[in-house]
Amino acid sequence: MNYEQQIKKFAAEKNAVILAHNYQPPEIQDMADICGDSLELAQLAKETKESTLVLCGVYFMAETAKILSPEKTVLIPRPDAGCPLADQLTPEIVRRAKIEHPGLPFVVYVNSNATTKAECDITCTSANATTIAASLPQNKILFGPDSNLANWVQRQLPDKIIIPIPANGGCPTHHNFTVRDVEIARREYPNARIICHPECNAEVQQACDLVGSTGYMVRHCGSAGEWVILTEKGIVHPLEKRYPDTMFHVIDAAICPNMKLIELSDLYVTLRDGVHPVLVANHIATKARVVIERMIDVSK
Repeated sequence: MNYEQQIKKFAAEKNAVILAHNYQPPEIQDMADICGDSLELAQLAKETKESTLVLCGVYFMAETAKILSPEKTVLIPRPDAGCPLADQLTPEIVRRAKIEHPGLPFVVYVNSNATTKAECDITCTSANATTIAASLPQNKILFGPDSNLANWVQRQLPDKIIIPIPANGGCPTHHNFTVRDVEIARREYPNARIICHPECNAEVQQACDLVGSTGYMVRHCGSAGEWVILTEKGIVHPLEKRYPDTMFHVIDAAICPNMKLIELSDLYVTLRDGVHPVLVANHIATKARVVIERMIDVSK
């Protein structure tokens, strides 16, 4: 079966737009109408005229799209595509932290579940985390679930106290990068610049030339002739499409299993049958939407 033709046919018939995260398999990214990071996808989805959104990513991304576009149908081809990082911060943990630190705002990474967002004060992305934290008047800030991103913000804002919740939360894929990886890359690619995601640990960040979000990488990693990219290897596909004259290197083991679950056959079935709709309870969506929109307002 020619899945590509059938997917395009069903998408047109059902007034659907396909969105794919930068970590998705290349064939999924190539089928998408819009590619980007998690928040870019949700924001752009809100602006599209189509009534159905098919989100190719992990579940919290589809939830965010539904929260920002409650009037639209949001489908996810693999509802079992979860996020270990998002699962590390539960609503109960947030509530407990607020009791232990009364009066402190909680900045929650957009890589979190809807029920957790609803308990927090404002969201952030890896690109705007420092801006969001700096915008808050309080000197002490609760921040979760990624402790490496929290520590990155702390280094950018030495006059504030950033308290990571949980203390050792993090993305398993980014936790696997080591300083040795950076050292090997420097020997193998002496002319390359090395950039890592702020979800990498502090030692890796300090060993690299630059630290940046996936969105930053896509926008800025065409300015040199050669790069080593320390994040999920799916990022190389949009980079190579955007900068065909630039050479990119990744670590082959840098794979998020959940990001690789969606196949063309899954996307085909989702569009054909309208399966796996994403639902967020109204009382959760209402509170989570406020938390997300606070971030969007600060970032304008």
